[in-house]
Amino acid sequence: MGRSAFITNTMPPAGRIIRHMAAVAAAAAWVLTAPAQAQDDRTTPIAVPAQPNAITLGTGPLPGSTVPESWHSQYGSVFARNVTVATLTPFLPDPAEATGAAVIVAPGGGFRSLSMSNEGWDVAQALADKGVAAFVLKYRLVQTPRDMAAFEQSMREMFAGAARPTRPAPAEMAAGIAPQIADANAAFALVRRRATEWRVDADRIGMIGFSAGAMLTMATMLAGPEAKPAFIANIYGPLSPVAVPADAPPLFVALAADDPLFGDTGFGLVEGWRAAGRPVEFHLYEQGGHGFGMYSKETTSTGWFEAFTRWIGMRGFLKPRG
Repeated sequence: MGRSAFITNTMPPAGRIIRHMAAVAAAAAWVLTAPAQAQDDRTTPIAVPAQPNAITLGTGPLPGSTVPESWHSQYGSVFARNVTVATLTPFLPDPAEATGAAVIVAPGGGFRSLSMSNEGWDVAQALADKGVAAFVLKYRLVQTPRDMAAFEQSMREMFAGAARPTRPAPAEMAAGIAPQIADANAAFALVRRRATEWRVDADRIGMIGFSAGAMLTMATMLAGPEAKPAFIANIYGPLSPVAVPADAPPLFVALAADDPLFGDTGFGLVEGWRAAGRPVEFHLYEQGGHGFGMYSKETTSTGWFEAFTRWIGMRGFLKPRG
């Protein structure tokens, strides 16, 4: 299955918690996701792409939204913003190669945009090529100005004020992104409901998130038993300490030491997993910045995907059960 579908998504003003996170993550996702090769860094509006394979999730339209979904290109990649209706796009492996494992993929973008290709479709297609069913979650977003120039200005202003904001506690953060957590839970429920059709083992569904998507991944797991991911991956998301559940799933973490957002904020999340006796694998790359995703770069951070798939393979997810 190639790059598939999408639909409309957006999100209401989520208050100061989202603004805390967006002030760092969104601005960085906007200006720091370029690959090593020179790419056009201009933010250019593009037509909303056809999304024939996207499945609308049942979480409804974003309350209070007034700005329609729009898309733009930057760094040779494509981004969605003002998503008001959440969707899930399947990338299914060849049935002869399907392992039964699945992954919900949550792109980043500071809850103000979504890096749909670099942190969404490209990741999902690469997983499908490994025999793992992958599902790109286009979750609802904080609304931004309709006009591109106004959007760019709002991001510049946010970035200018992003120096060392106070980061909210995990519980406070989860309260601020309730719509997105609902979207993630709905994604897990949909995959389990159609597990037979999609050749997925209902208890072998993990989640991987990038930047804000990593925040969403962690918050979804911590919010309660609804999602029950079999494993989770935090790719250049915050590593703030959390209260680790006794049954916390295996955790994979990848971060660049020169990440301008989270590279010098400690590794409390990893240490907490270890202290709780839960499985964790942590890759700290010397260089890579923020937002490297599936871009091909000369830094060793480009190897994160191979490391991740070797890790899920070590845990038995690259082979059919039994």
